[in-house]
Amino acid sequence: MLKATLDCQRRSRLFLLLLLQMSWDVVLSQLHYIISEESKHGTFVGRIAQDLGLDIGEINSRILRVVSTDEKEYFQVNLQNGILFVKETIDREQLCPGIQLCIIPLQVIVDKPVQMYHIDVEIEDVNDNKPAFPSTMSTLVISELMPAGSRFHVQGAADPDLGTNSITNYELSASDHFALDFQKYMNQIRSLELVLKKSLDREKQAVHNLTLTAYDGGKPRLSGTSEIVITVEDLNDNAPTFIQPFYQTSVIENAPKGTLVIKVNATDLDQGKNGKILYAFSKAAIEDVSNMFSLDKHTGEIKVIGEVDYEQAKMYEIQIDAVDNGEVQLIGHCKVLVTVVDINDNPPEMTVTSLALPVPEDSPQGTTIAIIKVRDQDSSVNGKVNCHITNSSPFKILRAFKGDFSLIVDGQLDRETRAQYEVVVVARDEGSPPLSVQKTLKIDISDVNDNAPVFQQPVDTIFIKENNPPGSLVYTATASDPDVGQNSFITYSISDSTIDGIPISSYISINPENGKVFALASFDHEQVTYFQCHIIATDSGLPPLSSNLALNIFIEDINDNSPTFTTIFPTLTVKTPKSIQPGDLVTKVRAADIDSGYNALISYNLKDITGKILFIISHNSGEISLRRPITDSDYEEYTLVVVAKDHGEPAMSTTTEVVISFVDSDQEILYDNQNAKGIIDDFSEANIYLVVAICIISSLFLITLIVFTVLRWQKCRDEVKELKENYNICSNTGGSWVYSQQTQYRVCSNSSQPKNDLIVFTPNSSQTASNEEQLNQFAALRNSFYHPKHPNPDWRYSASLKAAMQGAVHMEGAAVLRGAAVGLEPQWPTVSSATTDPEGGEVSPPVGAGVNCNSWTFKYGPGNQKQPVPVPQIPPDFPENFIIPGSPAIISIRQDQPSAQAQKSNFITFGKKEETKKKKKKKKGKNQEKANNNTNDNNDQ
Repeated sequence: MLKATLDCQRRSRLFLLLLLQMSWDVVLSQLHYIISEESKHGTFVGRIAQDLGLDIGEINSRILRVVSTDEKEYFQVNLQNGILFVKETIDREQLCPGIQLCIIPLQVIVDKPVQMYHIDVEIEDVNDNKPAFPSTMSTLVISELMPAGSRFHVQGAADPDLGTNSITNYELSASDHFALDFQKYMNQIRSLELVLKKSLDREKQAVHNLTLTAYDGGKPRLSGTSEIVITVEDLNDNAPTFIQPFYQTSVIENAPKGTLVIKVNATDLDQGKNGKILYAFSKAAIEDVSNMFSLDKHTGEIKVIGEVDYEQAKMYEIQIDAVDNGEVQLIGHCKVLVTVVDINDNPPEMTVTSLALPVPEDSPQGTTIAIIKVRDQDSSVNGKVNCHITNSSPFKILRAFKGDFSLIVDGQLDRETRAQYEVVVVARDEGSPPLSVQKTLKIDISDVNDNAPVFQQPVDTIFIKENNPPGSLVYTATASDPDVGQNSFITYSISDSTIDGIPISSYISINPENGKVFALASFDHEQVTYFQCHIIATDSGLPPLSSNLALNIFIEDINDNSPTFTTIFPTLTVKTPKSIQPGDLVTKVRAADIDSGYNALISYNLKDITGKILFIISHNSGEISLRRPITDSDYEEYTLVVVAKDHGEPAMSTTTEVVISFVDSDQEILYDNQNAKGIIDDFSEANIYLVVAICIISSLFLITLIVFTVLRWQKCRDEVKELKENYNICSNTGGSWVYSQQTQYRVCSNSSQPKNDLIVFTPNSSQTASNEEQLNQFAALRNSFYHPKHPNPDWRYSASLKAAMQGAVHMEGAAVLRGAAVGLEPQWPTVSSATTDPEGGEVSPPVGAGVNCNSWTFKYGPGNQKQPVPVPQIPPDFPENFIIPGSPAIISIRQDQPSAQAQKSNFITFGKKEETKKKKKKKKGKNQEKANNNTNDNNDQ
């Protein structure tokens, strides 16, 4: 009993392991759909595009397809709405016989880029099969000697459905002697037996007819029946009995034939022939068991006779009968559960799908090239497969899903370096020993336009002789492109540019196919000596790539220009005195050749000279000089033919005539004029440019100077205007005393009540010149008598205080004080410090910003005693008509309040009052009285 319990536990664990493995396969999938079997064509399975996150508008262009691991395609995808539907009716019992969880794995593949998804479709079982017995009627012979409780095996029914749709219950028709008993193993009824409730009595009832009904658990509930006819015999009443009713064992797959699996043993209490037991497979045993195993009928040994393959059957259930040899044979029953142990006997199977060839050379890392499906029929570690690449290549294999791998780009591809790779992919399982399979993939690399055409050198130089024939070949540009096909097809062109304003296309052209450069025009070295063109080589790729060649073209000079004399007239006439001496210069000719180099080097010769040569010419300079003295036999006039010849090949020359006339020495010689006509010493181009540059610079300097002067004048005018606006000029109708002597001047401040700080009287306008001289004498006398004493000989000036006083005291007033005919000019100090002279005074100017600088405090000597101003002595011969009231004139230094009004500068104006001779005596007393009053007021201040 304990052994049977242990066997049940082992079977339970094995069944749970199988369920766990099937559940794990479901978990590994990305989508899991469930449909019922027998679904008709077009049955909705799932919205596969929406569930996978694919754009419905792209599944058609990306060629979404469903690939099944089986050869038969049960499902199809509608590319318009992304719905997965049933294509063919599925019979679960035919597809997954005996398997609890029936799953159809599907692969969903889309291109551009290649993506793969794993989907599992679970087929649910429906109750479409009813239980069926092997036969509709069975017979059973039972001896009447069988005691109550005896058990008799009854062949059960079969239902291909699984789970609740399989057989879940048996019912036996009502009987007083028999009852039905069945045992369940792993939720399935494994054995069915009739139990004798009480002993049989053949004399009462010899035959018992029973009806056995099998029910499944589906909805609707289906059933099957079988008739059991029991015959009661009074014969062999002990049936063989096995030591254990259930055996469990295992066998390694690929076990050799004859391998012992298990030995069963049964006993019979009978004796003699009724106790002799023979073993045989039960009639209910399936055919596969009898083909795979053999049973020794005498010993009960079960041996292997077929090919045990785990991939075909993982477990065998064998039912064995033990039959005695009685007249009425009694049978004992047992079950043997044989589990097949997997070994690593199947190498992996490799299939390459979605191989995208050729691979562009600019494919980024991670680009999927192919999907490799690997399958191993073994289980556990024997069926776990790893995939890798054996050789070195810029590719890598990544695991995508269960049994699926992706071949991706893992490095930089360069078709120019290598155009094809042979990638050896090896799939190896983890069994012991491991089995592997390999496949070689030839991967071609396609070209992209990643290489620009390349010239042999970026800069080249050619030389073309001038006067070349138009259309001549001057150069052939050659560029190479390592790309292939259209990407390596090169066209040549010349970039747009100009030569002295003329498009370069007017000079040269290029054949776009072979790069041959032709000269379209005949070049002239005297016009164009050098130019540069850029040849562009462009391939035909997308996008096109190009490179440049800088071609330096030099025009070589040939001797195609003859020398030209610089004389204006065709004949040069020269007059020379007869007194000329041998070796003296008579004249000079000059020729020019616009060619360059030796082609422009000129030599001079005289042509057709016969007899005694009177003149000689310098070959290099063209100077014609007298060779010998002049004799009486010589002519008065000579005509020389001067030949100018260059050094080109071939040499070219030109001639000119020089007429030399001998004249007397006193005759007018127009030598300079003739030289001006004959010899042209024009400015060279460089001198002309120099003169133009000097003129431009001089003009700019002159314009700058004028602008600067105008700006300075404008600034001075603004300052004078501002000065006039800031000063209040108080003048009366007297006029100016300086020039017209018609004006009386007054000192006016900005206060509402003008105060006269200084009053100066001048003589009348009718005064004569002698009076003016006397006035000047008086001024000199006044200066000699009046010498004001400085308050302190030690003057110390403060820079800030001096600046403040200079800003407050107007210089015009100071000029008037110094320049007036009768004005006093006391040189008062600007700033003083404390004096040590007891007789001296102290001048304390106001200190601080914004204080009126005319506010002074003057202290006289010790104790601030007033020091009287010395009065000048007037000589007796002083003119009477010069009356100075209050003599001498008093300068009053007053102190104003430091208010905002007082901070403004006081303005000194001078007014002149005209007096006539007739009114002078009448007003003399009044003026003197007025002067005395002013003197007293000033002393009080």
